[in-house]
Amino acid sequence: MNRDKIGLIIIEIFAFLLLVLFFLPFALVILNATKTAVEITTDPLAFAKDAGTFWKNITNIMTSEQIRYWNSFLNSIIITSGSLIAIGIFSGMAAWVLVRTKKRYSHIIFVIFLSGMVIPFQVVMLPLVRLLEAISVNVGIPMKDTYYGVILIYVGFGAPLSVFMFHGFIKSIPMDIEEAAIIDGCSRSQLFFRIILPILKPIFVTLLVLNGLWIWNDYLLPLLVIGMSGDVRTLPLAVANLAGAYIRQWDLLLTSVLLAAIPVVVLFLFAQKFIIKGMTSGAIK
Repeated sequence: MNRDKIGLIIIEIFAFLLLVLFFLPFALVILNATKTAVEITTDPLAFAKDAGTFWKNITNIMTSEQIRYWNSFLNSIIITSGSLIAIGIFSGMAAWVLVRTKKRYSHIIFVIFLSGMVIPFQVVMLPLVRLLEAISVNVGIPMKDTYYGVILIYVGFGAPLSVFMFHGFIKSIPMDIEEAAIIDGCSRSQLFFRIILPILKPIFVTLLVLNGLWIWNDYLLPLLVIGMSGDVRTLPLAVANLAGAYIRQWDLLLTSVLLAAIPVVVLFLFAQKFIIKGMTSGAIK
């Protein structure tokens, strides 16, 4: 057996061990979501004694007033979808203009966008909350505990990475395509939505997945802007209600975590073919 084949086998074994390591927490969640709270605390690694316990846990979650699953699920859908659409369209527009505008200030603006990627949310979260309160008091537009308030903040934090990735992709698009569309009578808006945006599909889907995973699972930002008892409370906030200071309903908690993870897993499985293509397209330019 030659040295290259041995190295390949070692890499495959290492990759398999990483797969097991990363899948283990998810497997434990699935295993314990099928058990009662007593069974979980007694032996979290054992299998469920009653196969029907899982469906009982799901029924309890769906009917629980403490979590209000369907209301929280709808809120997460609205906030995540609205944020992704806004991030994708506005970031694509910004990147397209920055690439096609051959001015010095366009490079400066692009660097400003990139600087947003290195600023942690924890640094600006308290000033951000104060800013939302100031807007509500001085302008009269309520920003806290509203869909548009949360979506606006997500657009601000999701735009830097999206502009960066769109910027690299758009550089690989030949100018001849745009010039031909302009000669045919396309306006600037028609040029973007009918010509550029369809070409951006691979990177657009990639950013939908990356930002969607982050927004769907985010806990801290909704906690600050919406609160634990807000009308537009998202799924992570609703799930956190099951973990009190003294009592943790492990059966319902783990089942709700599993149900909250299913949508993003399905999204990733359907969009995975676009991810590598979107990450690598335009990188050579």
